[in-house]
Amino acid sequence: MTHAFDSRLLGWLVLVPRRHVTSIAELTDDEAASLGIWQVRLSRALTAVTGCAKTYVMQYAEQDGFAHVHFHVVPRMADIPRDHRGPLAFAYLNATPDARIPKSHLDALAARLTTHLTSP
Repeated sequence: MTHAFDSRLLGWLVLVPRRHVTSIAELTDDEAASLGIWQVRLSRALTAVTGCAKTYVMQYAEQDGFAHVHFHVVPRMADIPRDHRGPLAFAYLNATPDARIPKSHLDALAARLTTHLTSP
C-alpha cells in the first residue's frame, strides 16, 4: 500500500498485489482474500484517522503505464463537492506538483495509519 503520488486529496491510498497481474481474474483465491481483507482494513483505518464519511474502493487498470491490477482506497469526506464524488473523485489525481499533498502531511498520515493498523 502506498499513497497516490499525484493526489491533492490526503488519504488516497493505492493497494497493489505482491505480484504483477493485469486482470482480477488472474488472482489466486488466497491473493483475492488477502486483498479483500486489506481493502476493509484500510477503509476502517482511513475512517478512524481522517474522519471520512465513507471510503471508495475502485479498480480499473486502464491508464497507460498503470494497466496492472491495483485498488484505489479513497476517503470520501463529508464536505467533498458532489462533482467530485463517485468515479468523479479521480479529479483529485494528476495534480500539478504544487497542488499535491506535501510530503510532511503524507508522512504524518502514514504514521497515524500505521499506529491504527498495528494496534490490537
